[in-house]
Amino acid sequence: MSLSSTETQLMQQQFTGVFEAQLLQELSQVGKFMEAEAGTVLMHAGGYIRFVPILLSGSIKILRSDADGREALLYYLGAKDSCAMSLTCCLNHKQSEITAIVDEKSSLILVPIDKIEEWMGKYRSWKQFVFSTYQQRFDDLLVAIDQIAFHKLDERLLLLLKRKSEQYNCNVFNVTHEELGNELATSREVISRLLKQLEKLGKVKLARNRIELL
Repeated sequence: MSLSSTETQLMQQQFTGVFEAQLLQELSQVGKFMEAEAGTVLMHAGGYIRFVPILLSGSIKILRSDADGREALLYYLGAKDSCAMSLTCCLNHKQSEITAIVDEKSSLILVPIDKIEEWMGKYRSWKQFVFSTYQQRFDDLLVAIDQIAFHKLDERLLLLLKRKSEQYNCNVFNVTHEELGNELATSREVISRLLKQLEKLGKVKLARNRIELL
């Protein structure tokens, strides 16, 4: 299950200077390269995790579901990111508590779970990477909690659109009102009404399944 020379080169472009040369070599030997189109579900809540993803490019959104199946966005993953929830489930041999969906076409390296703990004691850079991942995701969750606690839904919607703009590095994106509703744990009808209000205020410009942030 070793990476091809092209896949190894892509991985080295991102992580040379971040990981030790020996760790990069091990990653190329045991890692599994994967490309996924937007909308691909990489991980379901309740499933068991056999690999931890490390993104080389693209974007993945991490969602949390309640007992009724409603979902709320926790955070996005971008290039050089990994998922703290996946790491936690691997180290504690727990079922996944999140759903991971590809937000835009992504390439990633899948690391076998048996290597996660082994590398913690073997490579200082891996240990730092794992701790940094936990810190970044913790910061992301604080932002999510602050938005729920201190912002009205229209403000949260506008903040989500700004996050998407930063994530995609553009101000025009294809997204349905239902997708936005899922990410904010509300209905499509509420999102449609709020978007029309934002359009009247000159914040956005709407088209079918397309939003321009002004």
